[in-house]
Amino acid sequence: MVKPFVPELVYIEPGALKYPLGKELKEKFEDMGIEIRETTSHNQVRNLPGENDFQKYRMAKSTLVVGVRKTLKFDTSKPSAEYAIPFATGCMGHCHYCYLQTTMGSKPYIRTYVNVEEVFEAAEAYMKERAPEETRFEASCTSDIVGVDHLTHTLKRAIEYFGQSEHGRLRFVTKFAHVDHLLDAKHNGRTRFRFSMNADYVIKYLEPGTSRLDDRIEAAVKVAEAGYPLGFIIAPIYLYEDWKEGYRILFEKLYDKLPEKATKDLTFELIQHRFTKPAKRVIQKNYPMTKLEMDEEKRKYKWGRYGIGKYVYQKDEQKEMQEVLGGYIEQYFPEARLEYFT
Repeated sequence: MVKPFVPELVYIEPGALKYPLGKELKEKFEDMGIEIRETTSHNQVRNLPGENDFQKYRMAKSTLVVGVRKTLKFDTSKPSAEYAIPFATGCMGHCHYCYLQTTMGSKPYIRTYVNVEEVFEAAEAYMKERAPEETRFEASCTSDIVGVDHLTHTLKRAIEYFGQSEHGRLRFVTKFAHVDHLLDAKHNGRTRFRFSMNADYVIKYLEPGTSRLDDRIEAAVKVAEAGYPLGFIIAPIYLYEDWKEGYRILFEKLYDKLPEKATKDLTFELIQHRFTKPAKRVIQKNYPMTKLEMDEEKRKYKWGRYGIGKYVYQKDEQKEMQEVLGGYIEQYFPEARLEYFT
């Protein structure tokens, strides 16, 4: 069982101490005996302990910056929601393929934002703009929010905030099983709690530092029993030698364990593995022994936003993926909804 994240080093921006959560976290980390440093801004976080880049990278992944979210303009978050809602950035997991490898650049530390009420006010403005249509907010675009929430409880507050809202819904996804503190949140069915699932091979070799498959399934059962609408993101779908059997076992395990009430309003999202040239360079630097296959010759090049293209699987492979995994969804969860394949 992967233990809940505890930072080895904490930085606090002075502005964060003007907020109740900033003060609370400072006291909490002092009581835990964790080293706390002050920083004028997260951009000033430098000189992390470590003899070389490899050690510094790992230290950064164990570092938490407590700060204030300055930009309250939300990014869009298609296809899963209308907007990304920012509560945290960065992740303590070591998934080799993760797109945060490049978007986080040389600053892979975790940041949590303490001006939660201001974030809610911004969300309120977006909801008013679209009312009476519902607005969905995705809370895990730039982080695995569940991985840090046992320390901050920001997500729990958000679940209860959207539980009371008229036109808002919350969604997030996690690879962590540390969900107990979220089970009694008053969600009123307005938060979809999703788990990132994969074949055991992918979790074992490409997702170090995250909860194991059986622990994630156990957490999903708890979440379903707590009445949350449930969803699974199968991502990245990765074609290794025995992939069809690996994914079949995943669906079989989910079918065996999930309570029947969870299967009535269940969603699936399917995302194939993709990579960019810059991501490939960073991944090979940070995880030189990775088993992740990134052979550009075997892939199809797809133009992306901002002119950065990515390498995806060939058309016939994508078709087979969709047919195989779509078939498993129909076989094991005929009432579930497949939201998209990308």
